[in-house]
Amino acid sequence: MIEDDLELAQIITDYLSSFDIEVTNTDSPYNGLSMLSINKDFKLLILDLTLPEIDGLELLPKIREKSEIPIIISSARDDILDKVMGLERGADDYLPKPYNPRELQARIKTILKRVDAPEAKKDENASPFIVKEDDMQISFKGTSLTLTLAEYDILKLLIKRNGGVIAREDFIYASDSIEDDSSLKNIDVIVSRIRSKLSKIDSTKTYIKSVRGIGYQLI
Repeated sequence: MIEDDLELAQIITDYLSSFDIEVTNTDSPYNGLSMLSINKDFKLLILDLTLPEIDGLELLPKIREKSEIPIIISSARDDILDKVMGLERGADDYLPKPYNPRELQARIKTILKRVDAPEAKKDENASPFIVKEDDMQISFKGTSLTLTLAEYDILKLLIKRNGGVIAREDFIYASDSIEDDSSLKNIDVIVSRIRSKLSKIDSTKTYIKSVRGIGYQLI
């Protein structure tokens, strides 16, 4: 928190601590800027506007040059222009003083939930496969797979389709390593070999699903 009203800063610090929110305050905007550069563990910034040394609205762009940390402006200035400029310069919320600390806690909770949700979703949906086309290599959960050219072509197509169902015939057409007159049964054999190699790394799940009468999809 960058707040030069030390009494208010202490009230906010004490209140938020009851919600297990640890607050570090400074009354110097330049010191706050330096702290953000040194400590990357801060989750959110509460910023006053009327500050010594530099106005909070001028400080905002300097913060954004260094960090994408969520920012709540906490200010006695209720001019709509200040609010608009604050939001345009990178603030996430604007809370005019005086306010109930309970409202500040609720806004902090809402912003952090919104910020954390996409990252959690991203991690949850992250593919265990990495394709390096230049080297014709595919890694699975950090382990490089030893694949034949046909296996590489089939697995690469499954990964690129990202869960889409692929007909057996499409594998033949998409790969230069599979003869055009190959039987569809050959595709089943190649897929079976790929499954076996994946299961040696992770046997808890079948990553290639059979779609009856059509082909396969990556799940």
